[in-house]
Amino acid sequence: MSHHDPQQTAIEVLGWLASEPELLSRFLALSGLEASNLRAAAAQPGFLTGVLSFLMTHEPTLMRYSEATGTPPAAVARAYKALGGEEEQ
Repeated sequence: MSHHDPQQTAIEVLGWLASEPELLSRFLALSGLEASNLRAAAAQPGFLTGVLSFLMTHEPTLMRYSEATGTPPAAVARAYKALGGEEEQ
């Protein structure tokens, strides 16, 4: 996995979410999206930032992702910030 390209990091997070039905359902509910329009939404500006925000605003989910993929939480935070996300806390 590449953790240097912020967009690629966000795409990897989205792919991981897709493999986690419970978390994907939560992401969809919080974002107001439906699985049927997820692909179209992914093309919209700010979508990838929103994907990373989902992890950044819920530490247990961030840690679960990090443990599952071997991605340091700091790499997700850097990608989030690079895509225009606000620093948390």
